[in-house]
Amino acid sequence: MKIMQFVIYPCVILFLLLSQPLFAGELSDYLSVTGPCNLEFPQDHGPHPGYRTEWWYYTGNLRSKTGDQYGFQLTFFRSRISPPGAEKKWPRQPSAWRTRQIYLAHAAVTDIAGQEHLQAEDISREALGMAGAKKVEQNTIVFLKNWSAQIKPDLHVLGVTAGDFSYQLSLKPTKPPVLHGDSGYSLKGSTPERASCYYSFTRFEGQGHITIGQKKVPVTGSAWMDREFSTSPLEPGLAGWDWFSLQLSDQTEIMIYLLRNKKGGWHTASSGTFIGASGNSRRLTKTDIKLDVLDTWKSPESKAIYPARWRLQVKRISLDVSIVPNLADQEMQLLGSGGVTYWEGSVAVNGTREKIPVTGEGYVELTGYARAFDAPL
Repeated sequence: MKIMQFVIYPCVILFLLLSQPLFAGELSDYLSVTGPCNLEFPQDHGPHPGYRTEWWYYTGNLRSKTGDQYGFQLTFFRSRISPPGAEKKWPRQPSAWRTRQIYLAHAAVTDIAGQEHLQAEDISREALGMAGAKKVEQNTIVFLKNWSAQIKPDLHVLGVTAGDFSYQLSLKPTKPPVLHGDSGYSLKGSTPERASCYYSFTRFEGQGHITIGQKKVPVTGSAWMDREFSTSPLEPGLAGWDWFSLQLSDQTEIMIYLLRNKKGGWHTASSGTFIGASGNSRRLTKTDIKLDVLDTWKSPESKAIYPARWRLQVKRISLDVSIVPNLADQEMQLLGSGGVTYWEGSVAVNGTREKIPVTGEGYVELTGYARAFDAPL
């Protein structure tokens, strides 16, 4: 069963505008990512308003005391709707509703035992205290109405209240941030500016509770956090991406990011990162990654056909695993966010690394299967 909650606002038109390509002159007014990001923490947990878009993105797999499993997702997006300097043309006393930024948020819970995927979304301008991201001493607070993520030096605290479900989670990092690509500079296309600054917390110890309907369940488990900011839109000819975040039982993790062209092949900028048990990371290129799709699933709502089971092999790290969704229907249909549809779901992992059996869990994101994903990178 899938339960969806939609919140429609007039400013969704602005998000639809954001999904369209910008002219070169407009893009040049924003900051761009063209080389080393020189990330510093905790400063870079906070907002980067000079770039066109950024996100704070959490996923995880949690269990109750009785062993019932739940997946969760929480993503905050910031999108700048006017380039730096545009405010010079505003009236001397602009309306309190005037804003440079739009915030969107997606949240979901997968009740694996109950075979239910619940989702919600919201959107607001950064005005009148309705949404925003700010630094408070060593902390970062990202919020949209009553949804929030607080990033403290040693703890991330998430809170979502969304009608049919809610959750409050405390996530403790067990490894330091991992910089993807070239020291955080993650190439996503054929030219230097087709890139983002990208880092992750690849393993949290999590605890808290999830509420579905009237049932409140204490949970513990693991989680992952992705963080990117960029100005560049997807390169022409690309349809979307397949993204994997996997946490293995040997305390290693792997991120795979496959940019998919409209003919189904992978762009040469596709890449990944392997994180060892001690936290050291190893960069992976497209040629290191062999991914075979073993099954598909067709959405009864969008009619999109998604990959639904995979075999992943990475010879450089002696990895050979199968990846299986914990629930087939974890499609996100977010009509209030410009008609965005993608698959985002909890998965189970089983196989070997260095010829030793491993299990694992993680999340997979599949975009561009319902339609080409032309939103900003």
